[in-house]
Amino acid sequence: MLFKNILVPWDGSNPSLHAFKIALDIAKKYDSKISVIHCIQNEAYRGQWFPDAGYSKAVIKKQTKSAEAEIDKLVVLAKNKGIQISATVLAAPSIVKQIVTYVKSKKIDLVIMGSHGRTGWSKTLYGSVANGVSQNIHCPVLIVR
Repeated sequence: MLFKNILVPWDGSNPSLHAFKIALDIAKKYDSKISVIHCIQNEAYRGQWFPDAGYSKAVIKKQTKSAEAEIDKLVVLAKNKGIQISATVLAAPSIVKQIVTYVKSKKIDLVIMGSHGRTGWSKTLYGSVANGVSQNIHCPVLIVR
C-alpha cells in the first residue's frame, strides 16, 4: 500500500475543501485512512511585553467549537464513501510546527493541503503554511489550489 495514512490540514477555505476532496479520491483508491487536522494559533501577541493571555482562552474555545462543527461535515462525507477518518482540532503557537509534529508522530504517508497562492506582501505578512510544512517533513506533500 502506497499511502496508508493521509493528512489534510483544514482551514475552512475553498483550497482546503478541494484538498479534502482529492484526499477522498486517493483514500478510496488506496484504501487509506484520512486524518483531518485544524490548528488554531493560540498566541495573541500585542507587542514585545504584552501578550494577551485573557484573549486566548475564550477565543480558542469559540474557534474550536466552530471548527469542530465544520469538520463534522467532512467526517460525514468520508464515512458516506466508506473511508476511515479521524479529526483533531489543536491549539498551538505555530501552525507549521504543529502540523509537522503531527505528521511525524502519526506516521503520515501523504499530506494533501490547500494553498491560497499568496504572493508579494501578503505572503510576507501571512507566511505560507504549505511552504513551511513541505520544507520540514519527509513524506510527499500535494499542494492544491
